[in-house]
Amino acid sequence: MKLSSAKISKESKGASPSHGGHHKNSFHSKRQSHHSILPLQPVDQLEQWSSVAVDMYNNSSSSNNNNNHHHQPQTSHTSTSRSSDYSAGGDREPSAVGNKWASRLLKECARAISDKDSSKIHHLLWMLNELASPYGDCDQKLASYFLQALFCKATESGQRCFKTLTLVAEKSHCFDSARKLILKFQEVSPWTTFGHVAANGAILEVLDGEPKLHIIDISNTLCTQWPTLLEALATRNDDTPHLKLTVVVTANIVRSVMKEISQRMEKFARLMGVPFEFNVVSGLNHLGQLTKEVLGVVEEEAVAVNCMGALRRVPVEGRAAVIGMFRSLGPKVVTVVEEEADFSSTRYDFVKCFEECLRFYTVYFEMLEESFTPTSNEKLMLERECSRGIVRVLACDDDQDSEGERERRERGSQWSERLKEAFSSVGFSDDVVDDVKALLKRYKPGWALAQPYQNETGLYLTWKEEPVVWVSAWKP
Repeated sequence: MKLSSAKISKESKGASPSHGGHHKNSFHSKRQSHHSILPLQPVDQLEQWSSVAVDMYNNSSSSNNNNNHHHQPQTSHTSTSRSSDYSAGGDREPSAVGNKWASRLLKECARAISDKDSSKIHHLLWMLNELASPYGDCDQKLASYFLQALFCKATESGQRCFKTLTLVAEKSHCFDSARKLILKFQEVSPWTTFGHVAANGAILEVLDGEPKLHIIDISNTLCTQWPTLLEALATRNDDTPHLKLTVVVTANIVRSVMKEISQRMEKFARLMGVPFEFNVVSGLNHLGQLTKEVLGVVEEEAVAVNCMGALRRVPVEGRAAVIGMFRSLGPKVVTVVEEEADFSSTRYDFVKCFEECLRFYTVYFEMLEESFTPTSNEKLMLERECSRGIVRVLACDDDQDSEGERERRERGSQWSERLKEAFSSVGFSDDVVDDVKALLKRYKPGWALAQPYQNETGLYLTWKEEPVVWVSAWKP
């Protein structure tokens, strides 16, 4: 596939999930025979690859009932958020939290914990325990999962609970069931494929014509992004380039399946006829330990750094250093995908952090409720996966974090300010924007693409006008 040749515009124009469009090499270039790199329908594409899972745990969590919420081994998922400072949503109050009973009781309990009002804490925890259920409506589910975190915060047992949830998740993690879960999630929601398509589009356009490509993938998404990129490389009109893919893994639960992923990726590359090398970097204490030597970067390679949900796992104080390290690699492009929430600036104010966390997960739960059938077992598994993240944010101290487990998200505007210290923004081409829009048409109404607000950069995926995922591309 020959990518169209026009210079990437400096203004953010679009993002394209699972694949990525093709950038141009002139500012006003015509769209020359653009070959869309949209995947097949998500299920078809990934079934063809027979591939992998995402960072989704606790598929077999069980024995949950209304009277045992404090110790439920639930799960933690790539969650969602919504923010109010974007062109998509304007500066308005989020609607999802609203006046619902779970929101009111949970916020009241958070304030009681902040005030150390033990009598009120006990009363509210008891009420929530009576009303909550992981099998009820959205209010009951939110009450159930946030109750666990509030209990842990009140009893200072968050770290112990988090470690228990992590051990249960790792023990029960199964490649096949996780693969089925991600396939179903991608079938009903563009939550992950949006970032895949947009990032792939930027990478393919910037690296068009390069004979040796080196993509450094810093994520825990088990390579679900790369089959469509391999397919796009295989259909280029010029000589098929050599692709080296280096995956940096920061979660133990992902390390356990990387051998299986490696075999599948290499098999798929052979099928596509793409010269391919696959490497895994694991065992790092933090991303700051990455170097050119560790990553195997050599001079003749065109390097792309892809960060999907990775930067939020870096300590807030260490983010500038990690971004600076990316620049030292001499990349042609850096792509960043993050979910929209701010657990960073609010981390020392428990009530504000709680409210932001509740807002973030409320959007996610409501999206799942409308995307899946009421009796969907996959929906229940995805909801349960949120428990680790909620406990991590609300009940664990930052200095007790282990690398790969932080949940200190920031919004696109905050990431933009950090990244601008080392990079310049790369806009998404019209082709990539079109690919994203085509992807969103595959799903139920409610999903849309939003342009950045004022001086921000990148693109936003919105759910009912609430920004939930942000994608951007950068160059030195």
